[in-house]
Amino acid sequence: MKSQKGITLTSLTVYIIGITIVMATVAVISTKFYSNTYSTVGDINPLTEYTKFTSFFSDEINHSGIRVLECNENSIVFDNGMQYTFIEANKGIYRNEAKICKNVTACSFEYTIKNGKDVVITKITMENDTQAREVTYTLKN
Repeated sequence: MKSQKGITLTSLTVYIIGITIVMATVAVISTKFYSNTYSTVGDINPLTEYTKFTSFFSDEINHSGIRVLECNENSIVFDNGMQYTFIEANKGIYRNEAKICKNVTACSFEYTIKNGKDVVITKITMENDTQAREVTYTLKN
């Protein structure tokens, strides 16, 4: 008898069943992965947003010779042209026109002089956060 090369119907069926099982497993794993990814997109960690604000603001304060030109309840303007503004309607803090912090329910800036040093006090309350965070920054002279 001649040598017959090729695959039989039985082996073809086994290959198709094996490939179907592998594809189903990959589909289930990728579905779980993407559904978990999308569920975390809407959640914003208040600490992460607060950290973004403090990193920008402390960098601004640490410039040597920086002065406060104007300060009111919802905004502060420095002599280098930077302005930080809290807009309650947008629930955000803006650095000039760029939004650097979101989901903020309350924010205030206070400029005072303590012990002969210029001091800026920030109070921020984030959405889904139970406590208001207050930080006192001392300007470098």
